[in-house]
Amino acid sequence: MPYTFEAIGRIHSPYREKFGIPRQPSLAPSARVTLELLPPYNQPDTVRGLDAFSHLWLSFVFHETIERGWAPLVRPPRLGGNAKVGVFASRSTHRPNPIGLSLVELVDVDTRNGVTLTLAGADLVDGTPVLDIKPYIPFAESRPDARTGFVDGPPPTLAVAWSETALTDLAALADAPPGFATLVDEVLAQDPRPAYQDDPARVYGVRLYRYNVRFAVAANTATVLEIQTLPPN
Repeated sequence: MPYTFEAIGRIHSPYREKFGIPRQPSLAPSARVTLELLPPYNQPDTVRGLDAFSHLWLSFVFHETIERGWAPLVRPPRLGGNAKVGVFASRSTHRPNPIGLSLVELVDVDTRNGVTLTLAGADLVDGTPVLDIKPYIPFAESRPDARTGFVDGPPPTLAVAWSETALTDLAALADAPPGFATLVDEVLAQDPRPAYQDDPARVYGVRLYRYNVRFAVAANTATVLEIQTLPPN
């Protein structure tokens, strides 16, 4: 039996493409996103009492990967991109129903003109459709003694360095959002490269807000090479 859902809101995020998004929420706490509720759900009554909670569960759609379909086996980055596990033993975006679940921090609830939630630590690309919001309840949902399979802790991180060129570029960004440099550090520290790539000569680019952050990785250090301002969409 098919089911039909509609988005209750849409995400506005500094992450403008899938590449560079931390692979789990909370790994880049400086990432600020807003969730704008859509009519008819954008009325203050729908979020009455929500500001009493510090964290929320978001159910959302992997809208940018739907066309790729799904497979019964996937290659989690944590296993180096080589070993396979079942799709239901992973958090892969390529699922039979392309639905994700993310735990985010609630920073602000604004009901002055519709409803807009400000969230921290989200791992969501700009434009993500949100299907539902639920408050996080620690006594029921926090299980420190739970087994975690092949995910035995936070992923290893890279050191982050800035070239002189990148520092000059950063200083020239008069309209950069607050905390932009910290966000760059947090994103690159998570090593956004595909697990199977380790070429010190290769230059990558991560799109954050309206900037392309170009970087390279060598000797466990991600070096920011330059920051390019992208043309308006």
